[in-house]
Amino acid sequence: MKSRRPETIKAVPVRHPGRWAGAAVIVVLAAMLLHALIFNPAFQWDVVKDTLQNEQILRGIVTTLELTVLSMLMGVSGGVLLAIMRLSPNPLLSGTAWFYIWVFRGTPVLVQLVFWNFLGALWPKLSIGIPFGPEFWSESTNVLIPTFTAALLGLGLNEAAYMAEIVRGGIQSVDEGQTEAAHALGMSRAATLRRIVLPQAMRVIIPPTGNETISMLKTTSLVQVISLSELFTAGHDIYSRTFQTIPVLVAVSIYYLIMTSILTVGQYYIERHYARGANRTLPPTPIQRLRLLFGGRPTPKAKNDVVPGLEGGGHV
Repeated sequence: MKSRRPETIKAVPVRHPGRWAGAAVIVVLAAMLLHALIFNPAFQWDVVKDTLQNEQILRGIVTTLELTVLSMLMGVSGGVLLAIMRLSPNPLLSGTAWFYIWVFRGTPVLVQLVFWNFLGALWPKLSIGIPFGPEFWSESTNVLIPTFTAALLGLGLNEAAYMAEIVRGGIQSVDEGQTEAAHALGMSRAATLRRIVLPQAMRVIIPPTGNETISMLKTTSLVQVISLSELFTAGHDIYSRTFQTIPVLVAVSIYYLIMTSILTVGQYYIERHYARGANRTLPPTPIQRLRLLFGGRPTPKAKNDVVPGLEGGGHV
């Protein structure tokens, strides 16, 4: 007697009505937003266009970028130093680092900006000399610490406290066996930290550092309180004269979005670089995502780049 072949299974795809309902709601909301952007006269897109080209706004962008870059350089370098001090077996060093972090994380950055701007009220002159002895050189505090320097001190020193905890967490994420093996080979503590620990800790340090950089870009708007003209303050000065608040704020927001988008892309590629050797599969780059979206095959870029979806985990 011949055995009958089983009937072909008729697979019925699982339906997801919730997804379709959610997509429909998003489409309707997007259409409403687009309609408001196009037909609401209060946006005054001609004013937005003129504001984007305003020289005062462009100068404010330069100041914003300068503050962001210099403050993050100060914050990262200070954070690394504080993290090393915090992890030191010397109680004086670790205690000093802890006190610094406690003070600067425990007080608002706005208060710190005002404090540095009015430092001359505490010390009218800053001098160099022998402690409790004669002075060799002195200068007015307001001359040595103008408004831009006060803003840089307020932002950079505050950022160092946060970066110290980020770096400390990254260092502690590295297995202690790495340090023990380096010491067994005769490497000093400084060489072990520089060549063994920090390169591995970067994978943990980079993501929050990127977030801190983006946050710093927007936090620079607080320097308005000490009358330093950056991007937001420039926009504020313009709409205070013209009373065109909404279009000027839209133009300012567009520039902030452009700058944060550039920083986000840069952070993505830095994270991807330090993920080599830690992840079996690296996330595709934005260009590779577009090629996969349109049915293309990603182009080989680097020896260790692995793109999901390639047979056998091939390299691209």
